[in-house]
Amino acid sequence: MHTSAPSSRAPLRIGLTGGIGSGKSSVATLLASHGAVIVDTDAISRRLTGPGGLAIPALREAFGDQVIANNGALDRDRMRQRVFTNPDDRRQIEAILHPLISSEAEREATSHALAPVIVFDVPLLVESGRWIGRVDRVLVVDCSEQTQIERVMKRSGWSEDMVRSVIAAQATRDQRRAVADDLIVNDGISPAELDGRVAALWRTWSAREAGPL
Repeated sequence: MHTSAPSSRAPLRIGLTGGIGSGKSSVATLLASHGAVIVDTDAISRRLTGPGGLAIPALREAFGDQVIANNGALDRDRMRQRVFTNPDDRRQIEAILHPLISSEAEREATSHALAPVIVFDVPLLVESGRWIGRVDRVLVVDCSEQTQIERVMKRSGWSEDMVRSVIAAQATRDQRRAVADDLIVNDGISPAELDGRVAALWRTWSAREAGPL
């Protein structure tokens, strides 16, 4: 049975992050089941780079028509290859997308001002440098690199080299752990055990938010 939701004058703002294959999305789903509002920055990014998305004109100007698919969306596979082989391209696309994503995320959060907890699901929270100061707590979902590789290969069909290249482009486990206020180790545990760890964390937040205002 889930605990009651935290209560405070303003939503508790949580920054949720973790490396590819860590199980971050599973944790977000569990937090939502307890009453958290999830602001998914990956989903926002997909909207911004979809057909007619707000980011498309700037991306076309920066990288040319070759990165725009026939339907007018960003060709994500082609762009992924570019950013993983060219750090300058990665910095350029981040300079375009990150401010737009941040703006849209805040707009979504504002529309849920009465929510007990707002979870900003940000895969690149550590890398972006702009999120830590905008949340009350950082929750990191962590697992071993080998577990990451196995999970991503199983769900995506990527080669091991491709998964390793993505991991290498992200913050290290130590860098993520260094900014964590809360940590969930999602390695070698069952879905029920993960549910239990999220529920325990929710109870901790609930107790904290129930304290004196």
